Amino acid sequence: MKYWIVTFFIILSFGAVAQPSDSWPIFRGEQHLTGVSKTMLPDAPDLLWVFETGDNIKSAPVVANNKVVIGSTDGIVYCIDTSGELLWKFNTENSIEAPALILDNTVYVGNLDGMLFALNLDNGEKLWDYECENQIVGSANWWTEGGTTYIFMGSYDYYLHCVDAKTGELKWKYESDNFINGAAACANGKAIFGGCDGYLHVVDVTTGKLVKKIDVATYVAGSVTIENDKAYVGDYDGRFFQVDIKNDKTTWEWSDEKTNLQFIASPALLGDKVLTANHNKFLYCFNKNTGEKLWEYNTGRQVEASPLIVKNKVVVANVRGDLAIVNLSDGKPVWTYEIGSQIISNPAVANGKLFVGAYDGNIYCFGE
Repeated sequence: MKYWIVTFFIILSFGAVAQPSDSWPIFRGEQHLTGVSKTMLPDAPDLLWVFETGDNIKSAPVVANNKVVIGSTDGIVYCIDTSGELLWKFNTENSIEAPALILDNTVYVGNLDGMLFALNLDNGEKLWDYECENQIVGSANWWTEGGTTYIFMGSYDYYLHCVDAKTGELKWKYESDNFINGAAACANGKAIFGGCDGYLHVVDVTTGKLVKKIDVATYVAGSVTIENDKAYVGDYDGRFFQVDIKNDKTTWEWSDEKTNLQFIASPALLGDKVLTANHNKFLYCFNKNTGEKLWEYNTGRQVEASPLIVKNKVVVANVRGDLAIVNLSDGKPVWTYEIGSQIISNPAVANGKLFVGAYDGNIYCFGE
């Protein structure tokens, strides 16, 4: 019995666990930001419906309770059911680029005014708001401990802000040395993020105190992926690497010396494979332990949207508006679709459906 209890808590605290197949409540699927789903996608999904918002979509959709939530640069949060019908919308009064977070029937979403809103998932009613001193472009994340749920997100005011999920009351602010562009991953009560200051920051979620700060890069535009004591990070100089958080060092590093273009996409991780995509048009798959490149796939245009792993398939989108599904084993394409408008944030997958927002202001749903 002791063995199983210990094993359970190790998995709960440190393992990268895929999201249930019927939801995708945060832009990378779960708190460690691994970009993995347990759902099944058809090999050749059909376009099921299109929903039009009022302006460009730079944000990623999230899904829970058969509801799709996404923000638009028209400043409005849209909630649509999974058949494409509008359920409600909420006007935040400024552009939304940050993906929303859905937790405990509440939507948490920030805008370029630096406002974080908490909305009732059922009807869009505002529960509270919280103001940062500059824009929010990354998703919020969460941690629950001692009966309190902590919601935290970065801002261009250099701070990682943490508020009470129920009230929006400030718990703490942690100051970095530059903009915080991506989302912070969460593992074992720690918020972990790469900043535009080039450091990997590890912050205690309950206290806001710095645990450690590791010099890793020049500029980290995306989010990091966490598994056990390892972080996977791409930077603006075209380097992708594994960081050993426990021992404060970079374990391996990879770059394409011919291009040296930026990594804006966040990594996806499953088993012994870690994937990411670069502005040089390529989706890459590496051995997570050694950094050996296993395969690459040329998407045809720059990639900013983060790849997703869905069972034995990988979903990737580029800024030309191409969607592709490739094999996780070898990177061979099995399906492509031309939306024809920029896709700069990753899709969501839930219940056998693929949801993606594009620069033409439309949300697209694919499935069987």
